[in-house]
Amino acid sequence: MAKEFEQAVVIDGPVGQVEVATARQAYDVLSDPAWPDRGPAHEEAVETALKVLDGHRSTVDAYDTFLRAAKEAGNLVE
Repeated sequence: MAKEFEQAVVIDGPVGQVEVATARQAYDVLSDPAWPDRGPAHEEAVETALKVLDGHRSTVDAYDTFLRAAKEAGNLVE
């Protein structure tokens, strides 16, 4: 199952803008060493994405925590 978000989150990545549209993509992007800030929102987003992939949380939770992590890191494209 793709665990798709209702709306993609666009971030500035190391090679340009990246659209993140699933919990799997969120986990992959957050796990990339190039992620700019690994603060509390990042940690929560990683944990939530994993729980979504395991079927223990909703994609809405993954979307919300990923959005907070992107804002914390300063790489959210609004």
